[in-house]
Amino acid sequence: MWNKQAFQYESHVVGTGFIMIFGLHTKANLRCAVVNVYAACNIGEKESLWEGLTTLMSTNLNWAWCLCGDFNAVRCESERKGVSERGSQKKEIIGFNNFIESNFLVELPLVGKKYTWYRANGTTKSRLDRVLESEEWLRKWPMAKQYILPREVSDHCTIVVKCQSRDWGPKPFRTIDAWQMEPGFKEMVKAKWSAYAIQGDNIIKVKDKLKCLKCDLKVWNKEVFGHMETERKIMLKEIEDLDARDAVDNLDDHSRERRLDLIGKVRVANKKIESLARQKARTNWLVHGDANSKYYHSVIRWRRLRNEVKGVHVGEQRSEEPEVVRREAKAMFEERFQARYDFGVRLDNVQFKKLSKEDSESISLISHKKR
Repeated sequence: MWNKQAFQYESHVVGTGFIMIFGLHTKANLRCAVVNVYAACNIGEKESLWEGLTTLMSTNLNWAWCLCGDFNAVRCESERKGVSERGSQKKEIIGFNNFIESNFLVELPLVGKKYTWYRANGTTKSRLDRVLESEEWLRKWPMAKQYILPREVSDHCTIVVKCQSRDWGPKPFRTIDAWQMEPGFKEMVKAKWSAYAIQGDNIIKVKDKLKCLKCDLKVWNKEVFGHMETERKIMLKEIEDLDARDAVDNLDDHSRERRLDLIGKVRVANKKIESLARQKARTNWLVHGDANSKYYHSVIRWRRLRNEVKGVHVGEQRSEEPEVVRREAKAMFEERFQARYDFGVRLDNVQFKKLSKEDSESISLISHKKR
């Protein structure tokens, strides 16, 4: 069932509503678990399935997880059509979302149809099938998407997961809020900006200076600002060593001052790291854990996947080629914002009232006195 040169089987678990395979992805050197789900229709059995999967995942936190198949549940009401509302449906939606969020799972971006299950007569349709992945899995394959294929004779559509990287050209200029906390950052930016010798008009100068500044900030971020987590761990280790020495023999004044200085630096580093995570995730939900938790990383990853342009439809053909997407996006905006109608409004013969020179000077005088 799998390529033995890419995946090495270790064990499996067969439970009610799922089959789970554990093994080693030899090419990626990654321990992973793939779960094929076929959930029951009964809400009670679904809840038992979610609890069982949660227990299994909690005992193997460092593994990369991929859960796929027929979950027989939706995440919101818009994922069902032609189905009458029931009290159990809202309970199902809340329970399914809680299962996904509590296990820090991320749903891959969808390409193709909106629904994955269709009743034979076409009156009812739902999105029951999906692919959920853990942060560890997404970290290895960040460009993965789920493609919905034609269902042919089955009432379910086949889902294929693909990981394709596209070159979309230069990225836009962005700044990080936490940079402002770094001493000397503003002075460095001002010095760099003044040193760029760019020729041309003002627009060209700004564009080219931003391009140069982006390159310099990338180097600075890596050399000066990019080692916050490593430096934070080193400082915490030194604080721990000082505490251990203090427990055996009292520290001298110099060591005590050093410990206070380190604690202050760690607090600053924590603020920088949390600011960076909040900006990437665009969330202030600190109640869910600190900025280094799986929660934050899953929110960041999901936001990136959700905002990504997957492709465009040109006629009846779908394309994910960057050049085609750029061309169609440009054409769409040109069509939307160009003036297509002549509303026949003419102001050529309209005589507007004007202020006399005396009134204008009087108003200017009054405004000047109020200042």
